[in-house]
Amino acid sequence: MEENVEDQRLPHKGNAPEYVSMDKLADLGVLYWKLNPNNYENDEELNKIRESRGYSYMDLLDLCPEKVDDYEAKLKNFFTEHIHADEEIRYCLEGSGYFDVRDKDDRWVRIWMKPGDMIILPPGIYHRFTLDTNNYIKLMRLFIGEPVWTAYNRPQEEHPARKEYLKSLKEINERAVEAH
Repeated sequence: MEENVEDQRLPHKGNAPEYVSMDKLADLGVLYWKLNPNNYENDEELNKIRESRGYSYMDLLDLCPEKVDDYEAKLKNFFTEHIHADEEIRYCLEGSGYFDVRDKDDRWVRIWMKPGDMIILPPGIYHRFTLDTNNYIKLMRLFIGEPVWTAYNRPQEEHPARKEYLKSLKEINERAVEAH
């Protein structure tokens, strides 16, 4: 996405948008599933993902001006570039919004989340979140064990999760070179 200080809720595609494949997201450690948001309470695929990855905690979050106190400040906070020591798992049930992640060249990649999209961001990846111009999203948040909400704002190059993430990117790169 283009670097732009305009309204963060706009797509920011630029004049010559570059679309990113699912493979490129996977190379960054971002995992993606398309699920049925109308059946999330009884979705066997979601249950298999939760069981295989150990996600024992789940809650739902409605983000919109009518349901969040100090909405603009919270949205600004979510849009501050940061990392987490754990995975960030989000499943869009209603509405839409953007997760931005940094690629290997430190450029932003914008992921537009719509109903049914589920992503997992690896620990240590720089990212941020914002709603789009619809100003509404309902997300399922999943965690292993008790939820941890701690965000570490950039720069965090010495954080153990960041170091491990960079190491994993290097290993992915080395395997790709060996495959050629």
